[in-house]
Amino acid sequence: MIEDAVPRWSGSSRWTRLQIAACVVHATALIATPLRRRGRRAGLAEVVIATLGCATAAATARRWGPTRAATTATALAGTTALIEQLGTSTGIPFGRYTYTGTLRPTVRAVPAIVPVAWFAMALPAREVAHGALGERSTVLRRIGAGALCLTAWDLFLDPQMVGEGYWRWARCGRYRGIPLTNYIGWLLTSALVMAMLEVLVPPGSPEVTLIGEYGWMAAMQTLGFAAFFDDRVVALVGGAAMVPPAVIAAARQFSAGRSSAAAHPLAPAGG
Repeated sequence: MIEDAVPRWSGSSRWTRLQIAACVVHATALIATPLRRRGRRAGLAEVVIATLGCATAAATARRWGPTRAATTATALAGTTALIEQLGTSTGIPFGRYTYTGTLRPTVRAVPAIVPVAWFAMALPAREVAHGALGERSTVLRRIGAGALCLTAWDLFLDPQMVGEGYWRWARCGRYRGIPLTNYIGWLLTSALVMAMLEVLVPPGSPEVTLIGEYGWMAAMQTLGFAAFFDDRVVALVGGAAMVPPAVIAAARQFSAGRSSAAAHPLAPAGG
């Protein structure tokens, strides 16, 4: 059961300011990405992910404290970096793929920004799953739904990154050249990440700013593929996977906020 109906806004205002600043830079870089020519977007891609990671870290620090935020970021980035290194060397769990070296710096052939991307969207995906589940939110359901929400992002991410030439698949798959094994690997890795989040940052009431981050990415990437990258198949598939849970989670939080306000009206001024 969700502990609180009203999202918590406690914590130092410096984390809120940092999150806002990161979101502004992130939005600027994201909007600028399709306006630059293909082959000259690597720097913007790195800025987009780095600032999204900063925004997620700031929201985590404000909500769960800076110590838990640092521990969570380190644990998730470290774990996913090891999984990515396993993937590039053995093909497990995603299938055979290689990074091209366009994204830099790299650590043992894996771009440093890749583990940041896992962290940046993992907690927003968990909070969307938590918010969308509402009163049915339990540990196992959050892990399952959170894994699906995080994997849904890769329906946008992989087609874009492969198209930009940041990594290549050894075997061409049916979805924009990406094999099904990739999404199986994403589901398994995402489930592990969600289980880690249950221990590192136990959920209370859903964090609305993280739900907003997920919804922003869902909306902007749907728009980007439909209007700028001229790939309506990816826009449709990715949008159908990411937008509904974000909308449901946001609607539930809005409804919960209104119910709480009605149940606890401000005391009238007396004389």
